[in-house]
Amino acid sequence: MKVGKSVTDPITKITTQLEETLFTDKKCKLSYEKQTSTTPTGGPAIIAQTTKLFIAPELDIPAGSKIIVTQHGKTNEFTRSGKPAVFMDHQEIMLEAFERYA
Repeated sequence: MKVGKSVTDPITKITTQLEETLFTDKKCKLSYEKQTSTTPTGGPAIIAQTTKLFIAPELDIPAGSKIIVTQHGKTNEFTRSGKPAVFMDHQEIMLEAFERYA
């Protein structure tokens, strides 16, 4: 898990975001759900996918973190993680696919 950290250059006074790694090699599970809805005008259906991360409850993962998950040899990057829903034995975090840096 990575989180953005604001750093201000002392000379230029320009503030940039740097990534800071919080955790590595933590067991987790991704859940994917497709949602289909129709438009009120009868146009084509809109298909959206939601991704949820299941991970240990003791990890403090701030909302807005960039999360990189490797499962079965495939790596996926997610950004703007949601606020965790913490339960006794796990926490669930809604994720958004990482497209690119702005």
